[in-house]
Amino acid sequence: MAFFSKNQQEPIPEVETKVWSCTNQDCSGWMRDGLSFESEPVCPLCQSSMESEVRILPQLS
Repeated sequence: MAFFSKNQQEPIPEVETKVWSCTNQDCSGWMRDGLSFESEPVCPLCQSSMESEVRILPQLS
């Protein structure tokens, strides 16, 4: 038996997004560039330095 929802949600578009990624190999911390208040942030999880990179992430509205 199949279930059909009347409220089907559209998929969220994904876009290339600038992020800060932790340089510590044992940490998976990262944050979106636009949500950081510092020009060169430190990782909020382990306090290591972070480097800029681009990831494909869901678009924020």
